[in-house]
Amino acid sequence: MDTQLQAKINTDNKINTNLSIWQQVHEDWVAHGRDWTKPGFRAVAVHRFGVWRMKVQPKLLRAPLSILYRMLFRKIRNTYGIELPYSVKLGRRVIFEHQGAIVIHGNCEIGDDSIIRQGVTLGNRYLEHPFDAPKLGRHVNVGAGAKIFGNVTINDGANIGANAVVLNDVPSKATAVGIPAKIITNYPKSKK
Repeated sequence: MDTQLQAKINTDNKINTNLSIWQQVHEDWVAHGRDWTKPGFRAVAVHRFGVWRMKVQPKLLRAPLSILYRMLFRKIRNTYGIELPYSVKLGRRVIFEHQGAIVIHGNCEIGDDSIIRQGVTLGNRYLEHPFDAPKLGRHVNVGAGAKIFGNVTINDGANIGANAVVLNDVPSKATAVGIPAKIITNYPKSKK
């Protein structure tokens, strides 16, 4: 089978680890509207760099890259308000739509083609469980100001409403709104 075709098939099933850092950054650039000045693109690019530098061996060669990464991470966090550590498992083409007050726990997983908006927090719920973090599936749409806490799973295609506080799992293609978030049903509009 053609390797390009196989790579395309792999992108539909899982994160393709065969992509170079430049291919990932290019894909993210396209996903962010081909605008390198967007804070979301810059945050994702720094994240990709942080993940890439961890593959550099030996540690002595990695040290200057780690210093550069920490400087860039702090610049993104302090300038744009997007805290996205390299330890986050970030899928492909994830979009950070706007800047400001975005905090992502280091153990989070965010699936392919998801959208994160301003004011979103993905974090732990209890101090006794510091490593519990949300897992977002593919095509998840997280509204502005939403908070997702604890070891919860937001399944593929789910929508999280603006300012929702999610404390429980959300099924695929469901919409969660409110404080605490509840699953709502989309009723078909009646024809008049």
